[in-house]
Amino acid sequence: MRGPVLLRGPKIPARTSDGSLLMEQESVDWLHEDPWRVLRIQAEFIEGFGALAEVGPAISVFGSARVPRESPEWEAAVHIGGEIARAGCAVITGGGPGIMEAANKGAWDAGGTSVGLGIELPREQGMNPWVNIGINFRYFFARKMMFVKYSRGFIVAPGGFGTMDELFEALTLVQTNKIAGFPIILLGREYWGGLLDWLRGTMTSKAMISPGDTSLMSVVDDPDEAVALALGEAR
Repeated sequence: MRGPVLLRGPKIPARTSDGSLLMEQESVDWLHEDPWRVLRIQAEFIEGFGALAEVGPAISVFGSARVPRESPEWEAAVHIGGEIARAGCAVITGGGPGIMEAANKGAWDAGGTSVGLGIELPREQGMNPWVNIGINFRYFFARKMMFVKYSRGFIVAPGGFGTMDELFEALTLVQTNKIAGFPIILLGREYWGGLLDWLRGTMTSKAMISPGDTSLMSVVDDPDEAVALALGEAR
């Protein structure tokens, strides 16, 4: 997906919109191209704000696109999505496969609002079939704004670089008081344990973060506890 446009096979461009925006400029042609990009970026924000303004309270669920269906992590995400929806909140994911589709499926099956915020990637990903409000973005930063603006909490399941990016974006915004503190819950002590040990040990001991910064997130194994924390029902 390139914004609202679907491209497949040989029509998929070599560079994404993000890549074109960030690439080194070899000539002054960007003076003519970048103002048009600004309008396109503006349009993404307008479309996102318009589509999500009436969604109501929502919880974002992050996690790997590579998690197979019917795995324990996938089943846990289905349960989480359903419980969030039954509590009267929308579920927001990146709209792709894996953990994302699982959380969307849970919300869909529970009769809730299931939101997918897709992104243009070099390899075709597409919106999963359990999204009932879907927006495709060209630019990561516009998409991440929507996650933060319309969510009251984040549940972060096991994932890779993209999941880490979303996690640390939220942590940085809370740490720097750019946004009011909201629940950030890591699901899976075994998966996240090594990262937390490094944050509490290396980063804290080197004074790169403050001792209390790791308390900005909670880590749990129980999906129901994750939902309760995200909804502010437990501390």
